Amino acid sequence: KIFKAVVSSVGHDGTIYIIPESFEIELKNLMTEIQRSFKCLGLLEPYPWKKGETCVVRGSDTMYYRGKVIGLDGNTVQVQYIDCGRIERIPPCHLYPTTLYTSIPPLCIPCQLYKTVPIGNCWQQDAIDCLQNVLTNEEVEVHVEELPDNPWGKLSISLYLGGMSLSSFMAFQKYCVVEVREDVPELGLSNGDVPVSPSYKLPLLPIPGVTFPVTVTHLVSPKEVYICLDPSKNLGQQGATGRDASHDFEGLDEALKSCNENVESLHPLTHFQTGMPCLAQYKNGLWYRAKLLSIGKLGPVKILVQFVDCGSFSVVPMNRIRHIPSHLLQYPVQAVEVLLAGFKPALYDKNVERIPYSPEWSMEALWAMMYCVEGKQLSASVLTLSPKVTISLYEDDNSLVHMKLIEMGLADLDE
Repeated sequence: KIFKAVVSSVGHDGTIYIIPESFEIELKNLMTEIQRSFKCLGLLEPYPWKKGETCVVRGSDTMYYRGKVIGLDGNTVQVQYIDCGRIERIPPCHLYPTTLYTSIPPLCIPCQLYKTVPIGNCWQQDAIDCLQNVLTNEEVEVHVEELPDNPWGKLSISLYLGGMSLSSFMAFQKYCVVEVREDVPELGLSNGDVPVSPSYKLPLLPIPGVTFPVTVTHLVSPKEVYICLDPSKNLGQQGATGRDASHDFEGLDEALKSCNENVESLHPLTHFQTGMPCLAQYKNGLWYRAKLLSIGKLGPVKILVQFVDCGSFSVVPMNRIRHIPSHLLQYPVQAVEVLLAGFKPALYDKNVERIPYSPEWSMEALWAMMYCVEGKQLSASVLTLSPKVTISLYEDDNSLVHMKLIEMGLADLDE
């Protein structure tokens, strides 16, 4: 069975408590009745609480909730909220014994992730924190996998948040191991979608020494940039396959245009692996090819992706990531990460603002390089292909781009 629910809480043992959408009206009516029945209660005289006893709890929001005593701890009573699963230590003055409403079963269901084994065989505190941040009060889709032997036991489920498999997400975070992956056809993937993690093809670069036109699409630092080869020019790089670069560019452009016209047919991403191809929505509202890099933020979940055809990075929510149709993988990535040869950072000056992730370079040098390359048609020649592609980058007058940084004192020559 598949149904919608809201996660009401996550227990300290990793139990996930859900309130099915079909229970919401009944829970609302019950809460209204409880408030009406207990609104005039005053302070309770000392009472000998016993484990297993039912009660109502006056919460910090002044609302009354059904509860059950699960432990006694000095001056507080450990209580579980029956209809959300949450466990708290409550001062006795906020509890009232009652036998009302005990015939109504709990309106939340305790669940566990199906065939998902936490590292060390029990959920560690950082994993619990992650589950609580990601799930609490979120609407989810629940796939029932196994019923418990005990009617009050935990329901074994596969759980999807915004189309994302929670088990896969937790495994991606290295909090657990999934013994069996959720059945892909059940997710409604078509034959044209890629459920596993292939990789993108890399473009063929011109042979070393050949000058070819490029544009710079993204800067990591003044020395590390992403370039796109100009497909409209004859680049002379057909030697290995005879394939025309402009053919790839035009085919990719048409394929992406078709995907953007049929966004509703793109399936949400359900499984995660570093470097996995996907489609991601850019800030202009259009969908482009990308790859997963890491979890960028929790509560709500956001993913760090890189757009492979320009090199830029973005942290996007789950609803802006989709499975990539397989035919989009036949085209090589358009952006190539390269190092620029011939210069190095100027002498370090601690009084100058630095690039946080590349402190050997000043922010001024980065802005200067952006001014030199942004939106301009440049040319390049390959010097080496390994360990990283290294090029010389030229302006339209055949002068080296980095010479302007040298003249400004923002970089030094590197022989």
